[in-house]
Amino acid sequence: MIMSAVTLSLATELFPRGITQYLIGGLFVGLGIAVIYLGTGIIAGNSTFFETTLSYVSDLPRFQREQYVSSRDWRVIFAVSIVIGAALYGLVLTSGIFVTRVQWWRLLGGGILVGIGTRLGKGCTSGHGVSGIASLSRTSLVNTVLFVGVAILTALTVAALGVSP
Repeated sequence: MIMSAVTLSLATELFPRGITQYLIGGLFVGLGIAVIYLGTGIIAGNSTFFETTLSYVSDLPRFQREQYVSSRDWRVIFAVSIVIGAALYGLVLTSGIFVTRVQWWRLLGGGILVGIGTRLGKGCTSGHGVSGIASLSRTSLVNTVLFVGVAILTALTVAALGVSP
């Protein structure tokens, strides 16, 4: 009984708004990745979104690789559905659109760093963290541990330095 109270207290502290939205989001991510895999045989990930999107408008050989051209349509739909899904969740299931106090330049810088990281890690969290671990890939397991570890260290460092939005 004491263990349950401690667990509930910790869960409430870590997730003050509950876990429902995380559970629903995880189910939708898993469903989307499963649909892509069953429909195309491709392990879904979004780290090559930029290159595949540039294949529509650039004639450079780098962006005209067969792997980019053949998968660009579903990758665009995958990326757009992430944004639309989050917007719908915010409009339908919460009190309104999410607004952040983080400056635009920090969001842009963070996005660029994440993009660089996904290219260096040869994948993103949906590719490695969901699909790769589910297929028991050692590379994906190592990359996911590194992604999460670096994220934790970064968050702790930023908090220790007193950086705020």
